[in-house]
Amino acid sequence: MTKTPNTDYLNRELGLLEFNRRVLAQAEDPSHPLLERLRYLCIVSSNLDEFFEIRVAGLKEQINLDSPSSGPDGMNPSHVFRLVSEKSHELVAKQYQMLNDGILPALAERGVRFLRRGDWTEAQREWIRSFFFRELMPVLTPIGLDPSHPFPRVLNKSLNFAIELEGRDAFGRNSGTAIVQAPRILPRVVQLPKELCESEYDFVFLSSMLHAHVEELFVGMSVLQCSQFRVTRNSDLFVDEEEVKNLRIALQGELPQRHFGNAVRLEVAENCSPSMAEFLLQQFGLTQDDLYRVNGPVNLSRLMQIPDRVERADLKFSRFIPGVPAILQKKAANIFQVIRKGDVLLHHPFESFQPVIQFIQQAASDPLVIAIKQTVYRTGTDSIIMEALINAAQQGKEVTVVVELLARFDEEANINWAGRLEEAGAHVVYGVVGHKTHAKMAMVVRREGDRLRRYVHLGTGNYHPRTAKLYTDFGLFTCNEEICSDVNDVFMQLTGLGRAGKLKHLWQSPFSLHAQVLLAIQQEARNAAAGLPSGIIAKMNALLEPEVIQALYNASKAGVKIDLIVRGVCALRPGIPGLSENIRVRSIIGRFLEHSRIFYFRSNGAQNVYLSSADWMDRNFFRRIEICFPILDSKLKRRVIAEGLKPYLKDNCQAWEMDTEGHYHRKRGRSNICCAQAELLSAKKAV
Repeated sequence: MTKTPNTDYLNRELGLLEFNRRVLAQAEDPSHPLLERLRYLCIVSSNLDEFFEIRVAGLKEQINLDSPSSGPDGMNPSHVFRLVSEKSHELVAKQYQMLNDGILPALAERGVRFLRRGDWTEAQREWIRSFFFRELMPVLTPIGLDPSHPFPRVLNKSLNFAIELEGRDAFGRNSGTAIVQAPRILPRVVQLPKELCESEYDFVFLSSMLHAHVEELFVGMSVLQCSQFRVTRNSDLFVDEEEVKNLRIALQGELPQRHFGNAVRLEVAENCSPSMAEFLLQQFGLTQDDLYRVNGPVNLSRLMQIPDRVERADLKFSRFIPGVPAILQKKAANIFQVIRKGDVLLHHPFESFQPVIQFIQQAASDPLVIAIKQTVYRTGTDSIIMEALINAAQQGKEVTVVVELLARFDEEANINWAGRLEEAGAHVVYGVVGHKTHAKMAMVVRREGDRLRRYVHLGTGNYHPRTAKLYTDFGLFTCNEEICSDVNDVFMQLTGLGRAGKLKHLWQSPFSLHAQVLLAIQQEARNAAAGLPSGIIAKMNALLEPEVIQALYNASKAGVKIDLIVRGVCALRPGIPGLSENIRVRSIIGRFLEHSRIFYFRSNGAQNVYLSSADWMDRNFFRRIEICFPILDSKLKRRVIAEGLKPYLKDNCQAWEMDTEGHYHRKRGRSNICCAQAELLSAKKAV
């Protein structure tokens, strides 16, 4: 039975593609430095990789299962897939056109060149030939296809070459086709030595090197064609959490299979013949809708390394030094003494993440600290915070770490940290079966005189020092006894057994967050109906949950003015008369990834402000452990409003506003230019 589309809701997959259009617009923006434009282009490629690995893979599974709809919008999965395919092809074509006609020529004019084979000088050609025989050929394994050499298992997102051949080899074989896989250990872009460069920086693609010397791999045969290709596979791990006895062991067994899931997309170079493209599609069980011909490297996301390899400040965003609250600036400052004097708020990346690291490091070395508890979702393969926790455990402190093993694409790093923590004597748990632990919280227990005092850090972002320089997030230090008690209760749920009790201040998924958000929205509707001050401002990464969207529609109809700052996908339609005319939706795409979640309710003048780890999505409300915490200090509350909301509502430089059809239009101010991120950087003394 076909479900009738619900026009009150926008489609999630199409919304994600709209988001990537906004990111791609940054790559096109001539006001951005050239290497940053290249970086935006690579971000789109990386985003699309994950989009196909997860979202398109899910669509294909729904089609195979003959599912009637893909979400609250009620659209048929087959119809959604056709629209996704059409819009994705348009997006990719625009991406490569921008690369070839805009960014690469402009970079070449500024001394950063990517040389094609026809551009090589004789000296460069000789060096490249030597590099091929020295570095490439020893690790390449050409596979000629015949009955004893079937089509190889191609790794997810790996660089490969399809070779069309003519002639017979030493054994008399003439299959005519071979596959060469480029090992992942090989660089995808090689920088030529300075003495051979005619510009400040000359780079050569690995694919160009192999193209130039591919005949060396097939001695005595003629190479008719050599084409790059890349396949994207379903990368959503499946672990039956109801059946497994040890999630970590089960996940370790499943991870290698991620590289060989069902194919969902095939990218080929523009020169790939129709017959070879069709042959590859057949090998991967794909159709023409899944084929993407590209005019350039098929693994475009690998160019992400270039801005870091090119030392040209004039081609990048200006460097800045994150600020540090004055109360924490003293080198000998004891962070626990500071927190006892009052709550401390950090706004990253405009303010440094170092105090968070200092919080854990001081806890690890402080003889008065007896216990540390922390959640870990994403922290990176090299983490100073994790090293501090290991150090604390080795010193005999009670260290408990809730490691989320199913943090997508960080599973391996988290497994490794879990092992090291256990070896050091820490208590390591993996959260709750069926619920990802996405809450960001750390608690330190310190003996002070004749009592134990708890200190906590709560945040909207991960404990990841590198992304803390790139993502906007808020973090709060407090020793408020009631909030600390709530945090302790959440840790007890995660590590032990028992029913969830009522928390004094925190809203928590999957128990109270959804209900509390609905109640807060409904209260604003009642206030508006009674003529009392009302209003909602909510900033998040995504808005998808149907009941929350319906509550917002109802509040709008009651007269509540609602501003939604949603960076990514939003399923709500704003500005529809009689439904959402009081709702405005905007997205901010800038230098930093907007990641903080802020919920503001005017509440008859009380101005309640909450920070959270959760977006307004089904998964965050019902399938994750999330927390949402209030800002109780009036001064800090005003700061969150002044820094986290107001500049973004005034932004007319990096803001995009959504229309009723789900399309976004860039806000461009001709006077009184306001750029939220630039203003915040300036306020924190950017240099």
